[in-house]
Amino acid sequence: MSLKQKTFKGVIWSAVERFSTQGVQFLFGILLARLLTPNDYGTIAMLAIFMAVSQTFIDSGFGNALVRKPDRSEADKATVFFFNIFMAIVCYAVIFLGAPFVAKFYEMPQLVDILRVLAINLIIQAFGSIQHLNLTIDLNFKTLAKVSFIGAIVGGAAGLLCAYNGLGVWSLVVQQMTTTSTRVLLFWILVHWRPTCFFSKASFRNMFGFGSKLLISGLLNTVYDNAYDLVIGKVFSAATLGNFSRASHLANFPSSNITGIFQRVTYPVLSKIQNDPEKLRLGYLKFLNMATLIIFPLMIGLAAIAKPFVLLVLTEKWFNVILILQIICIAQMWYPVHAINLNILQVLGRSDLFLKLEIIKKIAGITILVVTIPHGIIALCYGQWVSTCFSLVVNTYYSGKLLNAGLLTQLKMYIPTLLNSLVMGAICISVTKLLPEQEYALQLALGIVTGAIYYIASNCIFNRATVKELLDLVSKKNKS
Repeated sequence: MSLKQKTFKGVIWSAVERFSTQGVQFLFGILLARLLTPNDYGTIAMLAIFMAVSQTFIDSGFGNALVRKPDRSEADKATVFFFNIFMAIVCYAVIFLGAPFVAKFYEMPQLVDILRVLAINLIIQAFGSIQHLNLTIDLNFKTLAKVSFIGAIVGGAAGLLCAYNGLGVWSLVVQQMTTTSTRVLLFWILVHWRPTCFFSKASFRNMFGFGSKLLISGLLNTVYDNAYDLVIGKVFSAATLGNFSRASHLANFPSSNITGIFQRVTYPVLSKIQNDPEKLRLGYLKFLNMATLIIFPLMIGLAAIAKPFVLLVLTEKWFNVILILQIICIAQMWYPVHAINLNILQVLGRSDLFLKLEIIKKIAGITILVVTIPHGIIALCYGQWVSTCFSLVVNTYYSGKLLNAGLLTQLKMYIPTLLNSLVMGAICISVTKLLPEQEYALQLALGIVTGAIYYIASNCIFNRATVKELLDLVSKKNKS
């Protein structure tokens, strides 16, 4: 099987894994949201930053270092495995001791027990780290799909059962822990890897130079990504944070999943052609073009049908999510562009530039957050538009210098898709406005159908080259 065919197969199975898993989680999330309250979701969101920072320390950039290393050995894998477990235990100890201070910060005593139990997840997850990486390196997303899908079903069912029996916020804790435990158990059953040696100082030193820079940039990115939850939870209320968190999760469903698919496939694939600049440039631009062709219409379409979607699916107690969701969708539609541009720096081994860009963007982002927070939650959301525009300029700077594929080159590629997606969004809004106010199901169905028909038809007419390439890839896949 050629690299191109293997790449396409990886994309397909990665898409299956991401969307089947996230689809199940999305479905259970909707059912849980109907039983729980914004306050329940806000309570868990307050703790997200502590879990995310801990997870970043546990990985410490060694996961990406291992994927990128062409001559990786069993000693390298064992080193990362035992390092992850050690760091997970250390992080859990810090969280266990620090839980009372977190509860005092938010003035919510119940957070002590919730955080201490939830943090056990860190240790459980560390035991499946190398099995997960092995599947990623081999582009074996078929097995990942099985593991993730089963984990999502078991975890979602456990959380729903708890919510139905009135356990409130603890339902979300049980859901997360059951999902992680199931995934790790399946990794050990399905992936035939066991550590054959112990921690190697030589392997650690070899990967530390690359991984340490990613650790710092990862920490910056993690703290920044969760800073909104931290600030909203402290300045406003758990309910407000719950609305913001639910809107972010809805917007992230298409954005982060598609980005995750392309990131997981592009990083190992582009790493294999890192020594061929022209092939690397063309492959990189092709991935960007395909990502935006999919994500732009999805995000603009979600913003267009946000009102009937939220009121029909989540019920009217989540009404305040609508405007927040619409604003965040426009900011999140650029997320795949940011991620793939940063991916190319890691492929080229320029983790130093990666770190530099992260520092610049995070300083700007925190500044925007500080300026907008006094003006309310909606102003804070609009601030994400400013932040994403700034990040777009910064992230494409080195792409232009290293691969001659900077902002202008990329914008020429994006603009037709962006304009076509905006037209599609306008059609969706117009259709929903023609229907009676309370007919949310009909508005949602008609908006989705008309938007999809227009977008597919317009691309078949005006974007034949990309459509033909996709069809050729499918044809080759079916023949192989």
